[in-house]
Amino acid sequence: MTTSVKDKRGNLPLELTSFIGRRNEVAEARRLLATSRLVTLTGIGGVGKTRLALRVAEDSRRSFADGVWFVALGELHDSALLAETVAATLGLPDQPGRSVSGLLVDQLSTRQTLLVLDNCEHVLGAVAELTQALLRACPELRILATSRELFGVDGERVLRVPPLTVPDTQPTPSLEAMPQYESVALFVARAEARVPDFALTEGNCAAVVGICGRLDGLPLAIELAAVRIRAMSPDQILQRLTDRYQLLTLGSRVAPTRQQTLRSCVDWSYELCEAQEQKLWAWLSVFVGGFELDAAEGICPEDLDADDFLDVVASLVDKSILVREECGAVVRFGMAETIGDYGREKLRESGDYLRAQRRHLAWYEQLVKRAEIEWIGPEQAGWIARLDREQPNLRDALAFGLTESVIDTDPDVTARMANALWLFWTCRGLLAEARHWMGRCLTSSGTAAEVRVVSLYGDCLLAGMRGELEDAAARAVECCVLAEQVGDRESLEIANYARGYLAVFSGDLAGAVEPFRAALDSACAAGSHLHGTGLQIARPIGGFLGLAIASGLSGDEETAAACHEQILAITTPRGESFFRAYSSWALALTALQRGEIDRAASLLEQALHLLRQLKDLVMTGWCLESMAWIAIRGGDPTRAAVLMGAAETLARTVGRISVTLPYMLGNHDECEQLARDALGDRAYGEALRTGAAMGFDASVGYALGDGPTDQPRTPVVESVLTRRETEVADLVAAGHANKVIAAMLVISPRTAQGHVERILAKLGFTSRTQIAAWVVENQADRQLP
Repeated sequence: MTTSVKDKRGNLPLELTSFIGRRNEVAEARRLLATSRLVTLTGIGGVGKTRLALRVAEDSRRSFADGVWFVALGELHDSALLAETVAATLGLPDQPGRSVSGLLVDQLSTRQTLLVLDNCEHVLGAVAELTQALLRACPELRILATSRELFGVDGERVLRVPPLTVPDTQPTPSLEAMPQYESVALFVARAEARVPDFALTEGNCAAVVGICGRLDGLPLAIELAAVRIRAMSPDQILQRLTDRYQLLTLGSRVAPTRQQTLRSCVDWSYELCEAQEQKLWAWLSVFVGGFELDAAEGICPEDLDADDFLDVVASLVDKSILVREECGAVVRFGMAETIGDYGREKLRESGDYLRAQRRHLAWYEQLVKRAEIEWIGPEQAGWIARLDREQPNLRDALAFGLTESVIDTDPDVTARMANALWLFWTCRGLLAEARHWMGRCLTSSGTAAEVRVVSLYGDCLLAGMRGELEDAAARAVECCVLAEQVGDRESLEIANYARGYLAVFSGDLAGAVEPFRAALDSACAAGSHLHGTGLQIARPIGGFLGLAIASGLSGDEETAAACHEQILAITTPRGESFFRAYSSWALALTALQRGEIDRAASLLEQALHLLRQLKDLVMTGWCLESMAWIAIRGGDPTRAAVLMGAAETLARTVGRISVTLPYMLGNHDECEQLARDALGDRAYGEALRTGAAMGFDASVGYALGDGPTDQPRTPVVESVLTRRETEVADLVAAGHANKVIAAMLVISPRTAQGHVERILAKLGFTSRTQIAAWVVENQADRQLP
């Protein structure tokens, strides 16, 4: 699950193993990052670029007030989705009518943020272009990237990541000197993790040094070698390396031996696997971005003994071929980039690569079909989380389904998958990505007419939600024409839904009523709204929502309320959350307009309880805003202002949503003015800032009454800084340099600099200007009795 920019200060993964060495590289990278806005760590595969980047980012966290965000690009195979991938990592769903790159600029233009872009080499051109655009438009943004190639753009500073330091074998250093060599320290640390009583001794020291030398100090190769300590001594490991790879010591010193060494090490690790382990390694390499056990069992060939499957997976984890990761209550497995590349090469050599891709595609088609069928049900939140985790695999499957080898035999497969994913993409706000895949499907030939009708309807709604009305109209027209040709009940219903929503998006509310009623009459007569599954139920629910919007905005509140009651009657018995929350919110607005305050509050609480599971930022923001209106009517202006601040933060996080009820703006303006009049500008601003500082969970908890107290508090300087740091902060705000501050306080310039650095760290700032602004903002509080 992605986390929004304003929800917490970053998403850096926790380090699961000790970080060894790299003191000089960490210091140099931080120095470059302090003076340059784009720093690229380069080096060969397996040299440790990613791990170094994560450590530098973690050490730099305090310098970036708005967070440090890690964007993994290794599984991104379509450069056209680069901006969407970055936005998804930051938790930024699409903003209707805006490009995703434009949304990124909007979100980052005033924020002090560090982006860590990892594994860029295979999408280098797209990354370079996006990087330049962001850096030009976002003056406080800095980017730390890892890539096997340079970006080659203006302002780029490069740090080439070398292998770990290796002892000289002629003569071998003393045992006491060994810990200073990074490669030896890494081998020992990883060996101790496998065999707790392992230790570096006079007896094995030379062998360990020899292993590190043979592997040229490459971290991945050393870790793979250390795994074998469970079954072999250091001397045996070294002997296996020497016997098998004499070329590594006898070849040219100027040849690119490091790449050969890494390859040789992976070769060696592969040969030490049993036959079933080798085969499973190759077949599992078809996954991207990790996999779960059911997926692995689903795609692997039948001749891999099912009874031994878990044992083989566990053995590959033990041998560091697979990486095990816990995602909440779920365990996922993955492969390092080099390991996966090697496995795919073996899969191609065996002639099984195309068969593995087909099985991968078939399994993920079944997964999304199951998700669609069970969407209107109690497992909705679980399916959202699963599809979130599987996005790299889904993208690969969708792309493979559009290749000639698949289209020749099953031209509909990607369209069927895209149609099934429509609910997920919409719920997650991934409208640009959804349109990308829908567009590719609709330009592909040979798709069955019934499937194409569904795709046209889906893309019509997507275009309308993004404000692309010409595209929406073109899709609706083609959908209606094709539905008439097909002639069956379901296709004609879908065409009417498309007509109805096109009218809503275009502002023709009266024109939307007739097609919605026609579609719903047909669906209700057939009973599909009660007895169907997946989209068969979702479409009538969407129709009731559309009719409710059109009726409600036209003043027919009775029809709107009846539609929402119908939605709840369909969704509540099934335990569905998304549509139920939307309907509860809309019903609350109707109740609020009628003056039924208690009923409106109860409905909004119901909606928030549902949205808390789904992490839907857009609808949660609408609910918080609506609860602010209730608070101001109930005479609680402080609560109203806090809720408005929280809602505003969520709105900024996801982008300004244009498809909302028009009378919301009037209610917002009225609520703001009443709260400001009741509290005064200063107290109103404090309450608003308190709400704005809340993350998703905190704001929902506050709204439901299980969060922090309603009374906002703004910390003053003394509550954050020591007395001496407060004096230094005041002098910084007055514009004095460190030398002047030192003279005024009778301390050394070095001590003054230390105070400034601690102030920056405590406040999460990166510049003296920010300290000055913060001091000025808090001066009024400091003068209070």
